[in-house]
Amino acid sequence: MRCSAIIVTYNSGATIARCLEALLAEDCEIIVVDNASTDDSMRITQGFVDGGRVRLLANSVNRGFAAAVNQGAREASGEVLLILNPDAIAERGAIAALLACIDLFEANAAGGLLLADNGEPARGFTFRTLPSPTALAFEALLVNRIWPSNPVNRRNRSLDADYSRAQQVEQPAGACLALSRETWQKLQGFDEQFFPVWFEDVDFCKRLRDDGRKIVYCPEARFRHSGAHSVGRLSFHDKQVFWYANMMRYARKHFSPGQVFLLRCAIAGGMVLRSIAAVFGIRQASLQQSLSAYRAVLRTL
Repeated sequence: MRCSAIIVTYNSGATIARCLEALLAEDCEIIVVDNASTDDSMRITQGFVDGGRVRLLANSVNRGFAAAVNQGAREASGEVLLILNPDAIAERGAIAALLACIDLFEANAAGGLLLADNGEPARGFTFRTLPSPTALAFEALLVNRIWPSNPVNRRNRSLDADYSRAQQVEQPAGACLALSRETWQKLQGFDEQFFPVWFEDVDFCKRLRDDGRKIVYCPEARFRHSGAHSVGRLSFHDKQVFWYANMMRYARKHFSPGQVFLLRCAIAGGMVLRSIAAVFGIRQASLQQSLSAYRAVLRTL
């Protein structure tokens, strides 16, 4: 088969059946890598394995998203690797449309159109520009939370883009990312140091573009995407630590030392602002949980 779909599950029992049922209508190899789920993800997937169209690789520990994708890619036989989240449900013909788009644009990678629950394009998520130091600093300093329509955020999240038009982009969402096997092998897959999740896809797209490769967005390849099914189960503390630790790893790989220093200062300043907000009751978690998480983030810098 030309396409191999690689799906990483981690407590994905609520969505994996619909994801696999949709893919079974397409012409592609299907590989599921389970990262030690504790729900019924494995049992549900095993039912599809017994039907002969799905392969299951079961890990005894959570190896992280990047390592699990790399594991699935090593077992895949297709010339195009489709990294697909278990909560991304392909509409009829989506895979064929994605492959046709890659051929038409002679692209090395492509992303499809992700549809939110209301059926509209998931603006700000489907594709973005690669993050600049300023864009990450704005995120850390709560600028985007207070002023979401600021020009830096609008550009980074591609909020003004025409989502009905196929076009070259810098960073499709890792929830639906197709890559040529040749490109994947040359760039040696995802960097597994981005653990357990976040920024591994951004880093790969950055390296891909630095290598002179082309990434396209394909609106005819439509996927319904609910989002955050696994990371939504992380504790507030872990979300903060993982997000900022991986942000800094990305910065150290791709920004100058001066830019890294300024971003570190922005993150520290943002944690102070968040701590003050937590004291006054403006928080996503309890005051104790918030302050504990923010102290942990500062220790990682």
